[in-house]
Amino acid sequence: MTETIRIFIADDHAIVREGLRALLATEPSLELVGEANDGLQAVSKVQALKPDVILLDMVMPHMDGLEAIIEIRKSWSEAKIIVLTSFSDDEKVFSAIRNGALGYLLKESSPQDLLQAIHSVARGEGFLSPSIASKVMREINQPPKLPPTKDPLTEREVEILQLVAQGLTNDEIAEKLVVSEKTVRTHVSHILAKLQLANRTLAALYALKEGLASL
Repeated sequence: MTETIRIFIADDHAIVREGLRALLATEPSLELVGEANDGLQAVSKVQALKPDVILLDMVMPHMDGLEAIIEIRKSWSEAKIIVLTSFSDDEKVFSAIRNGALGYLLKESSPQDLLQAIHSVARGEGFLSPSIASKVMREINQPPKLPPTKDPLTEREVEILQLVAQGLTNDEIAEKLVVSEKTVRTHVSHILAKLQLANRTLAALYALKEGLASL
């Protein structure tokens, strides 16, 4: 049986929430567990409900999406957040990703893209809207902003980072390297800590920038 993915929606527009509600209802594997119409509500309810995936707008009253991402991850670092917004300017995109969002989709994205993003992010993978791809490419081509880590990655960590950049899940990496999923998870945590990165999406971008992987 497919495990149910518990979804939380944070958006200040009732019509958007209604549309998302209707879409989620078409998928038996998805369950809507809560909603919020502003950032403060989102932070409070997410902390109580601990949903599997959070769909979050960037512009909301009382607390905007970026602040909500920061506050949610401050108290719950495992939160899996998809930004679902009308805004595609570079600063919003990369601020959201740098602060821990695993996915970024525009509201003009197809329902299929959103459903795919939910399943990918629930597995701990990143997912970016196709229309965001050019912005990601420009970011990849920028010089790295972080100084080189003082604690270099081990040979095994580099190998795992390369597989993360290829989009493999922890389970798939474990199977490929013939190790346990827990071992892979530990390595990924060490990689993120050493590189001062918030999530796998940024780790994949780092691998691309450093020439450790290719598109």
